[in-house]
Amino acid sequence: MIHRRTFILASAAIAAAAPSLPAGAAAQRFTQAAFAAAQAAGKPILVEVTAPWCPTCRAQQPILQKLTAEPRFRDLVFLSVDFDSQKDVLRALNVQSQSTLVVFKGRQEVGRSAGDTSAASITALVAKSI
Repeated sequence: MIHRRTFILASAAIAAAAPSLPAGAAAQRFTQAAFAAAQAAGKPILVEVTAPWCPTCRAQQPILQKLTAEPRFRDLVFLSVDFDSQKDVLRALNVQSQSTLVVFKGRQEVGRSAGDTSAASITALVAKSI
């Protein structure tokens, strides 16, 4: 049984960490509000553009999950854009294809890749954000 005080303290700690995700967590759906908040806070941000039918996207998933579990990426905000339904975001980010990764350090884009399934190069790309 969780005591009310423990629950409140835990909730406050989670809220203070937002919009960062817990280590190893799946990406949260991209929203302009989450993206803007992360940029304003100067957070490292990884935006993945994915589609459920994309084999390259599926190959990237275990690499990205492993990265989000690494302590050095604990503050990384990991946002996912659905290639099929979020066309406005694709236009705003100037993304042409699924399996695209875009990395920001606060408001500054610091790198991007498309179709990459190499753990080493994806890690190097995401490391540019910290």
